[in-house]
Amino acid sequence: MIPTLRIDDLSVSFPRHGAAIAAVQDVSLEIAPSECVGIIGESGSGKTQVFMAAMGLLSKNAAASGSICFEGGELMRADAAALNRVRGSKLTMIFQDPMTSLAPHLAIGTQLAEVLVCHSGLSWRDAWNSAGRMLGRVRVPDPERRLHQYPHELSGGMRQRVMIGMSLLCEPTLVIADEPTSALDVTVQAQLIELLRAMRHEFGMALALISHDLGVVAGLADRILVMYAGRIVESARAAEIFSHARHPYTAEMLKCVPTLSGPRLARLPTLAGQPPQPGEISEGCAFAPRCPRVAARCRSERPLLTAAGAASVACHFPLPA
Repeated sequence: MIPTLRIDDLSVSFPRHGAAIAAVQDVSLEIAPSECVGIIGESGSGKTQVFMAAMGLLSKNAAASGSICFEGGELMRADAAALNRVRGSKLTMIFQDPMTSLAPHLAIGTQLAEVLVCHSGLSWRDAWNSAGRMLGRVRVPDPERRLHQYPHELSGGMRQRVMIGMSLLCEPTLVIADEPTSALDVTVQAQLIELLRAMRHEFGMALALISHDLGVVAGLADRILVMYAGRIVESARAAEIFSHARHPYTAEMLKCVPTLSGPRLARLPTLAGQPPQPGEISEGCAFAPRCPRVAARCRSERPLLTAAGAASVACHFPLPA
């Protein structure tokens, strides 16, 4: 079976002070038809840049290498016309902030209908009617009235429903959702997670769910990729990640998730330290300066080891914590 999306050895870098600063390093992944893959990691880990490269939306000063195949076709070397035939129709993206993703001066119906006019060749009348039906399918109340409203007249959750509807208009085979619930309260988050689950099954599409919220991906993902400092450090089925995380970074992230079971904590655990800045990663494991396993080993074997030197220490991964 041909993967819906296959990425091989993708690297993305940006120039800074005459040097190339790596944001993504040698990332390879596959997303199968109808599969939901969660991509998690702290801000700055490279999650979004991987999929911006897949969409051909990297900034002009970015340099990318590797291979990105969508339904068997190479995207990295595709021209603008070829990309435009794919993105927005079979390959779509739900961005993190719908307020800045929607044009503020155009009515919702105009923005939705334009997608169908451009990609499906429908007349404006037919596209407008289809847009209204799609708003109903993504559970926007009073869809006919919403078509005439502008983005600022809708709530944050409603705008995100519009973005989900826009991404589904051409019945895509892969939808990339970039932290679609991060700016919303927990009640609206739960509603949108349920909506994405329902739409995924209704349309039979694959879903790439980018998030730093483990609770969001837990309810949707079949498989989870964990990114740190521009690299994938762990990949496994979702159930395995949550029951037996192998990489220490994944294990430490899971400790920071609040739970209803277990002892009551006066303070929620946090992951100590900060991710390295691009360009500051030395040889060895980038997580070593923050890793409790390496710290414990340093205390017992090399008590004077500095954080910079810790990056070259062999990690005990994949031994259990």
